[in-house]
Amino acid sequence: MIEINWTVLLQAANFIILMAILNVLLYRPLRKVLSDRRATIDGAHERARGLEGQIEEKMARYEEKLQAAKLKGSQEKASLRQAAATEEAGIIGNARDEATQKLQAVKGEVADAAASASQKLKSDAQGLAAAIATKIMGRAI
Repeated sequence: MIEINWTVLLQAANFIILMAILNVLLYRPLRKVLSDRRATIDGAHERARGLEGQIEEKMARYEEKLQAAKLKGSQEKASLRQAAATEEAGIIGNARDEATQKLQAVKGEVADAAASASQKLKSDAQGLAAAIATKIMGRAI
């Protein structure tokens, strides 16, 4: 059987001394290492959160700049199209005016040529009519 005597007290004292030694040699350094590791991990998490915040801020600025650039490009495109349309209208108007002037000149030339040809045909027709009448009648008219 198990007897309770002074050896139980000795074993309890031995246990307490062993726990004190283990606490000094093993548990405290182990807790310090674990605490340091936890602090390092927490610091890394904080840096990661900070970097994520910086990345989000930079992405927001990038998006703003991109939108501004798109808007500016769109405005420049619209102004260039407007300028091109204005220039096109001017060129077409000038070409139309020039074509109208040339058409009027050609119509004038054609009218002059037609009048000249008509005059020549009238004089030729009168000469031919006189010649035909002379041949038909057999005498000069």
